[in-house]
Amino acid sequence: MQRPQFQTLFKALAAFGMLGIAGCDLLKSPGAGLPDGPAAAATAPVMPPSAESLALSAYYTRVQSGLLEQGLLRTDGGTRDAPFTDRMLAENFIKIAAFDEYASTATGPVQSETPSTIRRWQGPVRIGMRFGASVSAKMRAADTARVAALVAQLARATRHPIRMDNTNPNFIVEVVNEDERQALGPTISAALPGLTGTELLGITSMPRSTYCLVYAQSSGTSSIYTRAFAVIRAEHPDLLRLSCLHEEIAQGLGLANDSPRARPTIFNDDEEFSLLTPQDVLMLRMLYDPSLTPGMTAEQARPVAAALATRFLGGES
Repeated sequence: MQRPQFQTLFKALAAFGMLGIAGCDLLKSPGAGLPDGPAAAATAPVMPPSAESLALSAYYTRVQSGLLEQGLLRTDGGTRDAPFTDRMLAENFIKIAAFDEYASTATGPVQSETPSTIRRWQGPVRIGMRFGASVSAKMRAADTARVAALVAQLARATRHPIRMDNTNPNFIVEVVNEDERQALGPTISAALPGLTGTELLGITSMPRSTYCLVYAQSSGTSSIYTRAFAVIRAEHPDLLRLSCLHEEIAQGLGLANDSPRARPTIFNDDEEFSLLTPQDVLMLRMLYDPSLTPGMTAEQARPVAAALATRFLGGES
């Protein structure tokens, strides 16, 4: 029996003011469904954070300030100074959708860009928000509203059924602090039972340099995602947390890699942009276009991507 494998994608601090994305393999054997249950109510009791969590909050606040001072974490989408052509769009799409930045090993992910295949969801995507007891009612309400707006944007971009569903989600987004994440093992194991001890430890013992992550799972040898699980640090200030939500949810839909040449995009190590850009929206539209099919290699997808990019941008090469 083939050992299950997962695709994991995460933001990590490469240097002060620099973030990166990493990718591993897809889970290729059946797994149990995700646990049901509504998101915590806004009136739920809030647990005071530990000293470690408070220290992380202060640290990430400094990081966000540093990024903003460098002109990074832009929210304008780059429309005024980062034009892109149909040729650029097609090549960026192939690099981001048909390659992995990291390879999976017995001891964890190792940086090594690896050819992969086009991956996406076939059935409806039901996104459910989960919050740790330490998360304030204000943050819960704000993040839920922001994710609902993002989900609506993603549904429009992909023409795919994507909606909020806190009762029966197949894509769970956990917003938790340091202490809650360390205790998240049973929840993760119930949602993704094929995860190894090493992979599970990579989440519960996530280093400070890893900002957030998402695991996406498919069945058997398929390139079709069936469930996903994202972890977002509650210690992040608003913009960093929103950036994590945008990137991890979008990556959990199938844009798995990053590219240092792509601009404007959130799928880049430089963290110039914090939210989905117009190019990102077009890449999501391409990914879910019926002319592309899950399992296509880069070479198979390249001419299709080129034709789509020309159609979307009117042949601006």
